[in-house]
Amino acid sequence: MTEKITLDKLQANLDFFHKMYDAVRLVDPVRKRVMEYRNNGTAETCEACYAYWSSGRICENCVSIRAHREQKSFMKLEHSPDVIMLVTALPIDSEEHPVVLEILKNATDTMMIGTGEYNKGQVLFNAVRDINDMVIRDELTSLYNRRFLDDRLPADIVGAMVGQKPLSVIFIDIDNMKSVNDTFGHAAGDQVLKFAAGTIRKCIRNETDWAARYGGDEFVICLNNTGSEEAHRVSQRIYQDFDKAAFPIQGSDIGITVSLGVVTMPDSGLTAEEIIKLADKKMYEAKKRHKRTER
Repeated sequence: MTEKITLDKLQANLDFFHKMYDAVRLVDPVRKRVMEYRNNGTAETCEACYAYWSSGRICENCVSIRAHREQKSFMKLEHSPDVIMLVTALPIDSEEHPVVLEILKNATDTMMIGTGEYNKGQVLFNAVRDINDMVIRDELTSLYNRRFLDDRLPADIVGAMVGQKPLSVIFIDIDNMKSVNDTFGHAAGDQVLKFAAGTIRKCIRNETDWAARYGGDEFVICLNNTGSEEAHRVSQRIYQDFDKAAFPIQGSDIGITVSLGVVTMPDSGLTAEEIIKLADKKMYEAKKRHKRTER
């Protein structure tokens, strides 16, 4: 078993790290804040960790939250407008805050991609983006995947509570997916999942909301800065878009219906696991109502 890095060991080796790497910093990966070492402990600063990349938003492939969650080191490539960095995230043993050590090495001129003119054009930067997308995107639907949801939802919940803004989650299940697979085959089922992803994507805001394939025929939407009333309107719009659509499969128009559960985070707060579980429960209640109506 690998021995954990403690704050004391980290402090004793900081000078060495600074000699080896282009940037060294502590971050709280849940609150997305840069930390500072003070009085044998850590304290949160007002600087957002993702500000380093000049993108204005949280990194989609956050290896630091993964290092914290799984208590092991992770690496990725990330880029600012000018350089590509190799980022290594190592969990730190701390009782005060979630703390991760990020060590960054400029890899722009050492990447063996392209013609050697590494700082010209977007070829190399696009390659880094594509690599990160492979980690956090569902291959079939191009929505985010379960890994992204597990990493991102806790951070968005914390952000909502700190900023005193509402956050809502919608859990979606396709009602008749099994009958589509059994009758028309799994290739047809894949087409239904792609159609579902496109319908969901049209109903949410690209800049503030996100959607993930939770597994199988289940999807989760996170609506940031969105209260209960607006979240239910989004849910109803998604339901109606599915209800009125006729999906063509092998010469037949198939109706695709969905059940949805909506949860808006209360003032007392919920963990990511709790809010997903509650939204899932409400989805099943909606599915039962649909079955009673069909009788």
